[in-house]
Amino acid sequence: MIRIPSFRRLLPLPFLVFLCATAQAQSPIISAKSALLFDANTGKVLFKQNENLKMPVASTQKLLTALLVAEAGDLDKKIVITKSDTLAEPTKLYLKAGESYTRRQLLAALLVKSPNDVARALARDNAGSVEAFVEKMNARMLRLGGNSSSFKNPNGLPADNQFSTARDMARVARAVYFNPALREMMRTKYLTFRFNSGKTTTLKNTNRVLRSYSFCNGMKTGYTVRSGHCLISSGSHGGRDVIAVVLGSNKVRVWPESTALLAHGLGLGEPQLASLRIESTEPGSAQ
Repeated sequence: MIRIPSFRRLLPLPFLVFLCATAQAQSPIISAKSALLFDANTGKVLFKQNENLKMPVASTQKLLTALLVAEAGDLDKKIVITKSDTLAEPTKLYLKAGESYTRRQLLAALLVKSPNDVARALARDNAGSVEAFVEKMNARMLRLGGNSSSFKNPNGLPADNQFSTARDMARVARAVYFNPALREMMRTKYLTFRFNSGKTTTLKNTNRVLRSYSFCNGMKTGYTVRSGHCLISSGSHGGRDVIAVVLGSNKVRVWPESTALLAHGLGLGEPQLASLRIESTEPGSAQ
C-alpha cells in the first residue's frame, strides 16, 4: 500500500487562515455554496469558502465508494449482477441480472460515467448488501478524520439525513488521488465498455474540466436538485498537485470556477491556461 502524507494538517484552524496572508485580488471569486482548494502533497489549504457547511454532495460521494472497493483489492474478480443492483435511477449503465463483470470494469465505469446501478453492484459485492456497505462508508470517513458526514447510499442519490462537507470530501479525494488504480481510471476521458452480449459503448467522462485542460487529471462530478452541481477536480503541473472541491454550484459556473481554483493552486495565469486547453474529437459508439 502506498503511504501518503498525513491528512491531519489539511484542515485545522492554522491552515484555514491561509487567505488572511494572501491578497484577496489574487484569489478566485467563487459563487458556489462551499469550496476548498488544497495542495495534494502537503495538505496545505490554498482557498476555502464555507468548507464546513453540511450539504448533499451527490455523486461525488462515489469517490468514497470507489475507495472502499479499490482498497478491498482483487479487482479482476467477477461480480454477477443481481436484480437488486439494477434498481437505481436515473443514470444507469442498464446492467442486467445474470451478467458478470470484473470489479475493475465496473469501477472504471463508475468513475467515468457515474452509473447508479454500477455503484449498487459494487457496494453489494463488497459488503454483502447496500446497507452494510453504507456502514463501511461512514466508518471509513471517520478513519480519514472526517466527522461531519452521514452517508445513506453508495451513489449519492437523495436521501434523508445524507450529507457531507467540502472539508470531509477533501479527505476522501486526497486518499483517492494517491490510489494508483483509481487515479488512472479517473483520468480516462473516454472509456469503451463491453457488455456480456458483445456490444460495446463509449462512455464519456462527465468531468468537462478534464476534457478541456491538460493539467486536469480527474476526480468526480455530481448533481441532484438538492445538491446543485458539484465537482471534485484534481490538477498537476510543474511539479505541483492540487485538488479543488466545489459544492452547490450551477451548471454554468461549476466548470469555470473549478478551473479557476485549479489554476490558482497551480500558479497558472491566463496565457498558460489558453496554451493548456485541449481540443479533442469525441469517439463514437460502436456496436
